[in-house]
Amino acid sequence: MTLNEDAYEFVHPNKYIVNPDYLEEFKTTLQQNGITFELQDEDVGATVRKNFEQNRAMQKLFPYKGQGRLGTNQYYSHAVINAYLESLARTYPQRVFLRKVGLSFEERDLKALIITNGDGRNDKNVILVDGGFHAREWISPAAAIYAIEQLVENFEENRDLLEDYDWVILPVVNADGYEYSQQSAETRMWRKTRKPLFHQGGICYGTDPNRNFDFKWMAGGASSDPCSNTFAGPNPFSEPEARVVRDLIQTYKKKGQMYLTLHSSGSLLLYPWGWTSDLPETWPDLHEVATAGADAIKNATGREYTVGSSTNVLYIAAGASDDYAFNAGFPISFTMELPTAGSTGFDPPVEMIDSLVKETWVGIRAMGLKVIEKYPLV
Repeated sequence: MTLNEDAYEFVHPNKYIVNPDYLEEFKTTLQQNGITFELQDEDVGATVRKNFEQNRAMQKLFPYKGQGRLGTNQYYSHAVINAYLESLARTYPQRVFLRKVGLSFEERDLKALIITNGDGRNDKNVILVDGGFHAREWISPAAAIYAIEQLVENFEENRDLLEDYDWVILPVVNADGYEYSQQSAETRMWRKTRKPLFHQGGICYGTDPNRNFDFKWMAGGASSDPCSNTFAGPNPFSEPEARVVRDLIQTYKKKGQMYLTLHSSGSLLLYPWGWTSDLPETWPDLHEVATAGADAIKNATGREYTVGSSTNVLYIAAGASDDYAFNAGFPISFTMELPTAGSTGFDPPVEMIDSLVKETWVGIRAMGLKVIEKYPLV
């Protein structure tokens, strides 16, 4: 397909958002290439506004009071998520440890939880999880928060995940972009960070933090144009948010057995490499763990996740955190693309949050158990 880059946005391999000005041209191009299609939403903008206002109404109707669990009836602000993490650390001081791991460009506190079983041992293996790399993927922090809740507040049910492993979870990497996407329906689909860069006499905002890592940076699937959604940054680790994840990976690389970064959308479990179609030598181990997660989800809900390397299943995307973590020493490293939902694929309405985060946890738990089995504490 050779259309103006403003004509459409790729959502996942079978779904596109098309600029209304180019709709007829887009249809013609598909027809000329023998591709059948179905128009699912004639006004994506209206649907985005509806979902946005629905979430805002739920935030006002059920505000977080600074203690207790977060519900699955709304998407929460970064400040509320941090308040929840702080509440958990106060409530479970023997099992939960809050760490400020850095600042965003706009100086928002990036906070992670270290979740243990409270036995005081410091020799355990580690599973590192993050969410919220891309601002518009609100279901990602929601899934990370639900995982935290299961490990902390449903501890007895998940004690087996914490016997010889600690879990470190950073629910929102791109705090500035996430907050910007919550300002209005017009900013809802923002993807990047928010650091400005002068370009051709103007200003473009943000970098794709998942193209900003210093492993095969700019080897493919990224842009040097600061206005592009896949802008890789002026140099590797130009973004403080990417440096925070880098530092967590480096901190835990000797004990870390799985790195899991939560994204949307597409129902995919992707492993390295993202910069080449070649597979790493240990790809059977990666495939085995990912398949455990995919099988558990299918058995629980019937949804099928596709498993494979990033480049072969989706597209080339060099400079990503999963490749960086794998290269740094994590034997298991995944990007988990949660299901496509909403008109854009990135905006599941609030009534879908509960089922999606619970389904995601089924997969995370299954992969965690498989990792614990494959990499026992020695």
